Amino acid sequence: MTKHPSRIVVKFGSGILANARGTALDERQFARLATEIAGLVQAGHECVIVSSGAVAAGLAELGLKERPEDLPSKQACAAIGQSKLMQLYGAMFAPHGLVVAQLLLTYRDLDSRVSHTNAQNTLRRLFEQKHVVPIINENDSVAVEEFGKFGDNDKLSAEVAVLVKADLLILLTSVDGLLDADGKTVRVVEDIAAVASLARQEKGKFSVGGMISKLQAVKLAVEAGISTHIASGRKAGRIPGIVAGKPLGTRFVAR
Repeated sequence: MTKHPSRIVVKFGSGILANARGTALDERQFARLATEIAGLVQAGHECVIVSSGAVAAGLAELGLKERPEDLPSKQACAAIGQSKLMQLYGAMFAPHGLVVAQLLLTYRDLDSRVSHTNAQNTLRRLFEQKHVVPIINENDSVAVEEFGKFGDNDKLSAEVAVLVKADLLILLTSVDGLLDADGKTVRVVEDIAAVASLARQEKGKFSVGGMISKLQAVKLAVEAGISTHIASGRKAGRIPGIVAGKPLGTRFVAR
């Protein structure tokens, strides 16, 4: 995207952080993703991760083989899994000389002027540290709204991108961008309304969002002037490649 240092928000969905069964976190994935983010930080970019995965981590700790349906059980999994999620991030970034900072947000936090400002100030101070990677997740364990209101953190990532005045938002998911009617990746989108019909309802078994949720997040970001990409989180090199301006995934042009 640019050779100059920029502020980047990267969203990791549940489907790319969990194993194939969705019952535990995929440590090899975490190691690779951490390495790619660390490379950007070392190059001078400011990076924020918006991460799902707490429920999957909690499933493993509780010995559950599938995601529960009732809200209390989901929130219990998130409460247990969030610390496991952060421990794994910490372990994967440590070899790169980086530490992680956890921020848990709810819809009401971003809707509140005071909480919005506090989150903004906290992130600004963390950016000043240069060796810290902020990791944000919806506060699922206490959220009183419908669980997953942010759509597997899709909307949350766009809200965060706007909050920090990001230059770039990258949504990493299980598919390599928006697919056309023939199943081919649409490389560039200038008008989201023109491609809305391509969004499919289906989503991964262990995911909360889907392409519709992602396009809603994209719309929020591009209307705020933030260039946005949707790409595969299972393919190596997508993050640095997109930052370098390579035609990977689907690029949504900022307005």
